[in-house]
Amino acid sequence: MAYREQLKDNFLETRLIQRRIVLSAVIVLILMSIILVRLYVLQVVEHDHFSTLSNSNRVRLKALPPTRGLIYDRNGVVLADNLPAYRLEIIREQVADLDDTLKRLSEYVEISDYAIKKFRQSSERRRPFEGIPLLLNLSDEELAKLAVNLHKFEGVEINARLTRNYPLGKHAVHALGYVGHIDVRDLSQLDDANYAGTSYIGKLGLEKYYESDLHGEVGFQRVEVNASGRTLRVLDEHPPVSGNNLHLTIDSSLQRLAEELFSDENGSVVAIDPRNGEILALVSMPSFDPNLFVDGISYKDYNELRDSSSRPLFNRALTGQYPPGSTTKPFFGLAGLENSVIGHKNTVFCGGYYLLPNEERKYRDWKKTGHGKMDLDDAITQSCDVYFYSLSYSLGIDRMAEFMQHFGFGERTGIDSTSEQPGLLPSREWKRRTKGMPWFPGETLITGIGQGALLTTPLQLANATGALAMKGRRFKPHLVSSINLQPSHKIVSVEPEIVGDYQLKKEINWQHIVRGMENVVHNVRGTAHRIEQGLSYRIAGKTGTAQVFSIAQDEEYDEETVRKKLRDHALFMAFAPADDPRIALAVIVENGGHGSSVAAPIARRLMDAYLLKTPKVDKIVDEKAL
Repeated sequence: MAYREQLKDNFLETRLIQRRIVLSAVIVLILMSIILVRLYVLQVVEHDHFSTLSNSNRVRLKALPPTRGLIYDRNGVVLADNLPAYRLEIIREQVADLDDTLKRLSEYVEISDYAIKKFRQSSERRRPFEGIPLLLNLSDEELAKLAVNLHKFEGVEINARLTRNYPLGKHAVHALGYVGHIDVRDLSQLDDANYAGTSYIGKLGLEKYYESDLHGEVGFQRVEVNASGRTLRVLDEHPPVSGNNLHLTIDSSLQRLAEELFSDENGSVVAIDPRNGEILALVSMPSFDPNLFVDGISYKDYNELRDSSSRPLFNRALTGQYPPGSTTKPFFGLAGLENSVIGHKNTVFCGGYYLLPNEERKYRDWKKTGHGKMDLDDAITQSCDVYFYSLSYSLGIDRMAEFMQHFGFGERTGIDSTSEQPGLLPSREWKRRTKGMPWFPGETLITGIGQGALLTTPLQLANATGALAMKGRRFKPHLVSSINLQPSHKIVSVEPEIVGDYQLKKEINWQHIVRGMENVVHNVRGTAHRIEQGLSYRIAGKTGTAQVFSIAQDEEYDEETVRKKLRDHALFMAFAPADDPRIALAVIVENGGHGSSVAAPIARRLMDAYLLKTPKVDKIVDEKAL
């Protein structure tokens, strides 16, 4: 077997190795160049961008919600303040499985479906890495359970916040209003940046009307966090600006007395200073506790309030529209004098009913036997319906409506609150526009005694009474007397605003009307004479009884046989002292019967309390006689 020996080519192998070395070097060089270029791009070209991303992981911007402004009454009594409370918050971006987190949290504290619903709604408007409240106002037991187990939950925090509190509870709630959770309806109207970290907003009354003043300005912190999102330290801080404080015109002691005087009755009282439009008391009964709404009212509590037959959520003072009854007779009497339809000594015979020309229907007087011969003074004093049937027929509905507008009937007063209704001042044009029907003479008659389509709110009636006390000068009613601006503490006063100044053709006509109103209380024949006992000042007032349902021609109203909710409303309007008015008010007791026996005593107690500074007045009237 033959072998052929092959000789090695050393030169060729050397060149091959050199080529491989060069190729490897080139590859290494290219790779190094790519790395160097990438390092340059990252560290030089895109330094700012990646520095920002790095800080975003390490540094967070944390909203600091402002402290809501306080609300005081005219004497410095706190009506709305803020209390510290702990709440459970979740940062969505740090929670991998939200449903699982909620399930595990519910092992330590009770989480309602309502709380979860509100949490998800709030999630829609929150900024990234901002804590979303799940539970507000944690109890000590809940706080303890969560604190010792918080390390088990990524993105879950316990934070201290101030929450709204109403120290007097249900008192003055229809004036104050309340705050509640920010909901979907609020989102479109909010400045998201300024409401970062805020969970509630004014919903009704002063809390809503003055929301921009009370809320304040949001602040922020830049904080350093660890990988779990826990705060390590505060880098810098821009503190929030607290909301402005409101000082009200309301006298809380007068307010509480008025509420107590209603006992179990439903109704409203509005007391006003006729010299400047300041609201001294704004009462709607029954009431409710606004603290229920702050942290989110339960379905059970809300349903009880909503479905209650006494309607505690209904603001009777601003939203309730009632027939004013005979309380409008002084206004129509003044209209008759001003239009020269009557003289103050002209008489009308009252035989118990009134007949329109060529008609057989009887328009009855409240007194079945009639009052006999009546002039204007007598007619106001004894509240003679027949006299005002005759007067209204002579005036006509258009002149009546035009005159009543001077005192604000049929329009909103413009009070600094929410949900005010305008009432209704009927006229020929109104009926044609709204019902497409002509006006009938009989409608004029019943309007002349404050019935029919004529409607007023208690606030509107009190303000009109104030205008009557001031001889035609009418002020815009207001609840806030001054605003304490933050952080300067500058006091901005709310100046009285004149919205009407009716000038009589004859100044003496005021005296004729006021004299009749004084006799309502101080004359033995006056319909409110029972409250005159022990008076050290003079009251000018007028009682009213407003029918809830119509009575047929051949029927009589028997209060004892009528269900409570169908009984007449009792009204009383007045101002005092008659020669130097400092308070004007309107009282309505729903289904209370007669204004003289139910509404007038309430007014007397309130005027004594305000004018004589005696909040507790014993035995002003003989209760058995009423």
